[in-house]
Amino acid sequence: MDHDQDTQEGKGSLYLQIEETTGFRLQSCIDMKNSSNLYPNPPSGPTAHPPERKLTLLALRLAVLEKVATGLGTLGFIWATVVLLGGFAVTLSKTDFWFITMILLIEGTRIFSRSHELEWQQHQTTLAGIMKVNKINKVPEESRRKWDQKKMLPQTWKTSNFPILPFPHWTLMSKNVSKVLFGLQLASATACTVLSLMKLIEHNYGELEKGDTDDRNRKAALTIFYSLALAEALLFLLEKAYWEWKVIYCKVLEEVNEACDLGPSGMVLITRFFYVAYSRCVNGSNFDGLKMDLVSFAMDLLASNLLDEQLIGIRILNKFALDEQLSNDALRKIGTTSLVVERLVKMLTWKDLEKEEIRQRAAEILSRLASKEQNALRLSGIPGAMASISSLLQNHRMLHGVEDEIPEKISIHDNESYRLCTFNYLGLLILRKLARDHDNCGKIGNTRGLLHKIIDFSKAGERLLKDENVVLPQILMVKQSLQVLKLLASTTGTTGKKLRYEISEDVFTISNIRDILKYGEKQKKLQKLGIEILTCLGMESDAREEIGGTGGVLKELLNIFFKEGMPENQDDVRTAAGEALAMLAFESKSNCCRILNLKVIEKLIKALEVPFLCINAGKILKNLCIYVGEDCSLHLWGVIDALPIVLGAIMSEENKENKLEEVLVGLAANVVKFMTCEESSIMFERARIQEAELAEELVKILNKYQKPTIKTPRIRRFVIELAIWMMRNNEINVRIFKDLGIVKEMQSVIETTTKLENFKIFCGPVGMSQDSTTIHSLVESAMELLDE
Repeated sequence: MDHDQDTQEGKGSLYLQIEETTGFRLQSCIDMKNSSNLYPNPPSGPTAHPPERKLTLLALRLAVLEKVATGLGTLGFIWATVVLLGGFAVTLSKTDFWFITMILLIEGTRIFSRSHELEWQQHQTTLAGIMKVNKINKVPEESRRKWDQKKMLPQTWKTSNFPILPFPHWTLMSKNVSKVLFGLQLASATACTVLSLMKLIEHNYGELEKGDTDDRNRKAALTIFYSLALAEALLFLLEKAYWEWKVIYCKVLEEVNEACDLGPSGMVLITRFFYVAYSRCVNGSNFDGLKMDLVSFAMDLLASNLLDEQLIGIRILNKFALDEQLSNDALRKIGTTSLVVERLVKMLTWKDLEKEEIRQRAAEILSRLASKEQNALRLSGIPGAMASISSLLQNHRMLHGVEDEIPEKISIHDNESYRLCTFNYLGLLILRKLARDHDNCGKIGNTRGLLHKIIDFSKAGERLLKDENVVLPQILMVKQSLQVLKLLASTTGTTGKKLRYEISEDVFTISNIRDILKYGEKQKKLQKLGIEILTCLGMESDAREEIGGTGGVLKELLNIFFKEGMPENQDDVRTAAGEALAMLAFESKSNCCRILNLKVIEKLIKALEVPFLCINAGKILKNLCIYVGEDCSLHLWGVIDALPIVLGAIMSEENKENKLEEVLVGLAANVVKFMTCEESSIMFERARIQEAELAEELVKILNKYQKPTIKTPRIRRFVIELAIWMMRNNEINVRIFKDLGIVKEMQSVIETTTKLENFKIFCGPVGMSQDSTTIHSLVESAMELLDE
């Protein structure tokens, strides 16, 4: 669910525009829908392997050839030094002596060149790769000059021709060194082959010295040596031929890069991976390279102290973490490696421009990592993690140190603003995913200044909210900010109480939401989020007063609740507005008076007949009846006109066993308190319902709800309250209830009552605002009337 939501939220022009105008790679994990998969044709079956396995198998085969050749060379060297030069040094001909010496020197040159070539190749792929990637990114000249002036790129990144010593330029460039070493190996192997073949074909090992009788052993020893030298050279040339055939002709590197969909710059990463795998197979066990995978390779690079290696590592991790098919395995490896997670968190605090891409990609990976509950706990458990995430939330005022307004519209040519928006969005996205856990909400609230930063991004002006044509970056910031605030405000327990207090105490929270309610007619999702935040904050009495006392909030909520002509898919906004109004009217005399002063009783009664509005309209009316003060009670006399509608709904079969039934009974139990006997008779006549019929229905409700449920925790209480009103001063109704067996139902209520029925509202499983009258007291009052 979260993943689907993330893939949709960033859809629009933001990241596309950033990349086109700045060349800065800003495709976030929020824009996954159009991104290609790492494995477009995923392997199936239990024996399927990832694409990089082709490279590790190739590295294994090449390493086997290399080690066999090296073993033969070592055996030949020992044979030459011990057997030939040690046993036949005096009897060897001059030709054989110098041939053996040349072969040993040539072989030594090859081994020396080979041992250093891999090191230079890896170094070269890093330097050349960074330059290639920067060219592919097509950074505009103006931006490139700015970045270069700020030393965004290290000098070693700006050219792949890296001079080693102050000698002629072309001789000691890093890319030429590896070519020279490679050429030396081929030349050495070729020379060794030629020399060995010459002696084996000629088979002329010189004349015997006078008195020498061991011609057979010397010839055999020389034949063995030249054969070993030839076999070693041929195996090495075979290895090189196989290498060139697979890499140049079969293009295995390009094939793996395409399968992994790493893009134009991926060749650098794949080449580096291949060289490392081959080097491990050659220098260690044959199977060391076979154990490698791209994710583990990237994590190793991430721990490097070299910025270019960190960049390669973060790019690979980023690509795998954002892939829909491979992200689970990649994120599991990353999440279970605490050092890697700590490294990524630390990268969030990097402010140097040369490290900006690393910082952004680290934020993207962490935003995906936080999607998994276990990973989110590990992430938040890192010391200073929340402060590091907070460093991503930097707006223009924080950046320039001035108290100007956050720009509502950001020009696509404002590179600095777009980069800020990217980091802001990712920071809020990470916080939203972390805030799904109760403990993390507490950590967010305890991080100094973080809560105010989140609230600051909820600000949206009139022009921004009324623009429906473009998905603006600031809209995305506002939406993410509201989502985080909603999660924080809905937290349960002591932590939630503290967070709601701090959120409502911030002077910008309610005013920012009011602007969204007032001007956000075309931004219904933002309106709904803002309304839900008000509902959550309204669980605290002080916050209710703050919200109600902020000019225009109640008025805007009522406008949304009563607004007609909205598409059906936007009915949830009106429903949310009703829930907020019901909460704000709860136990608040001042808010009840404010609502009544807006002359809305008739509209609320009319809303009782609208299916998706009736529940909240009933809640609002009920709370107005209960909590309005005497000074505003005159405005409430018209509420008795709701009774016929309510009674008819109670008797209707369509409203059974749902929340509406509880609301209707509760509203009826409180509306009747404002009526005289004469008025009640009139209302029953208008409803075309006899009191005996209502009494029968109430007993049925008690019989149906043998125990309280979390969906309708107070329905038995409301039934008993309404029954008490009907029996008071009315002996006929007392006899009716007795005949219907209400005494038995009352006994059942006493035996099954729980703490659940004594609370008025709930925050999760936690009851809030306990009723002063227990349900046992209500049952006793009803039983007294029945006894009389």
